[in-house]
Amino acid sequence: MRLITAPSGSVAGAGVKAGVPRLPPGGSLGTPALTPAPATEPEGAVMSLIDHLSELRRRLFISALALVGGSLVGYVFGGSLLTLLAAPIHEPLQIITVGGGFFIQLKLAFIVGFAIALPVFLFELWRFISPGLTARERAVARPWIPLAAVFFAVGLVVAYFVLPFAIAFLEGFQTPGVTVNAWTLESYFGFVTLLFLAFGVVMEFPMILVLLVRLHVLPLDLLRRNRRYAILAIVIFAVIITPGGDPVSPTIMSITMYILFEVTIQLLARSDRAAAQAAADDARRSGGG
Repeated sequence: MRLITAPSGSVAGAGVKAGVPRLPPGGSLGTPALTPAPATEPEGAVMSLIDHLSELRRRLFISALALVGGSLVGYVFGGSLLTLLAAPIHEPLQIITVGGGFFIQLKLAFIVGFAIALPVFLFELWRFISPGLTARERAVARPWIPLAAVFFAVGLVVAYFVLPFAIAFLEGFQTPGVTVNAWTLESYFGFVTLLFLAFGVVMEFPMILVLLVRLHVLPLDLLRRNRRYAILAIVIFAVIITPGGDPVSPTIMSITMYILFEVTIQLLARSDRAAAQAAADDARRSGGG
């Protein structure tokens, strides 16, 4: 330890006399002063996790409120909507369980509530995951978040126009005098739900392609060179995902998916050409300057 003494002939200040060591703050004569180490709070990670879970809980709570509100709307208008969906059937649907009609109304209200609350779901999901994305990933994904709800709604509209053709085809297998179509409300509603859900999900196809290409997961040239395999995969997917076994639904779905596939490829290629042209113009201007 270094001793600090007052200069000869001077008055020692602050009670420190000549030849008497000055104690550093927090030190002692036999122990050197310890510099306090940076505080490392092990509970910092715990608090961060708690904040993360609190944010997740808040997003889920807002989404649940949107779902409840949309479900109430669906329950109020459930009867009219069920009449609209059952229009392709020319005979009343049977209810073979005691609570069948009530539970179908609840399921229909929930599905309507989900469709109404879907924009809120997507917005809350984006608010939750966007802080963990890079700036480039946010720039790529941000425009497609609202479009996902629009594409899903378009899929529901397409399914509504496909429904009468699918029902007409399936009704044609009735043999007069031998069989009669006596469809139940539960089975018909299950068929309609799967059909609408399938077309709604399929309409997200362009968004998935764009994200995969822009994030360099799937090269655009690979999609161009393998159109025949894409067509085969689309047909197999459409046959598997559409309910009922009728050829109308998978045929229309396959055609729709392939049109979306081609339009998405053309839009991506045009965007790449525009970006390359803009980069070349910038380079030419900077070189000329």
